[in-house]
Amino acid sequence: MTIRIRRLSGFEFARASPHLVDIHLRAMGYPPSMKDQRMRSWRNDVFNRGFVAYIACETRDESVADPQPAGEEFVVGVAYGFLGNPDLWWDQQLRRGLLESKWYPSVSAPDGPRGPVRGDFPEFVRSYFEVAEIHVLPEAQGKGIGRTLLTTLLDGVPARHALLSTPEVAGEQNSAFGLYRSLGFQDVLRNFMYAGDHRPFAILGRSLPLG
Repeated sequence: MTIRIRRLSGFEFARASPHLVDIHLRAMGYPPSMKDQRMRSWRNDVFNRGFVAYIACETRDESVADPQPAGEEFVVGVAYGFLGNPDLWWDQQLRRGLLESKWYPSVSAPDGPRGPVRGDFPEFVRSYFEVAEIHVLPEAQGKGIGRTLLTTLLDGVPARHALLSTPEVAGEQNSAFGLYRSLGFQDVLRNFMYAGDHRPFAILGRSLPLG
């Protein structure tokens, strides 16, 4: 088995989105009914500033007993992201979570509470790369593919921080948390509920470059 990491252009990513979203749905345990909505969202993401995407391709060796033809290449993982932007849904969810968690003092106006001003948010909100998605097929996990995808994705991005989210797991006992912690990602928000998702998530971040 040979693993190759390949960068995709925005056009290539959009064209491959049906298969890439299938990887996402399987890795996250989401129902197939979500596929069309996810495809629309992923295709829209290619227009975000600083969009970068990579896939992991596996080539089966002739010596490996497998029903798939030897030498044929299969996409087994995907990772993509872009620069944070206050106009984007995820950034707005992040800022809501920071407000609700009282990350910083409330700001009041003479006539009562008002919204936060830009300078009130933690510094990382002003310069971050959002790791929007990183997924590896369940049967391909445990081979270091996720680590290679993530480190490649974050190499050289023009931001001072990287942020990502992952579903909460009791005791952080899964490979995703293990990967993120090993790369120095720290807590930003815990047990955060995104609008439209019933599962709690952890939002994690770290400074860049990975070094």
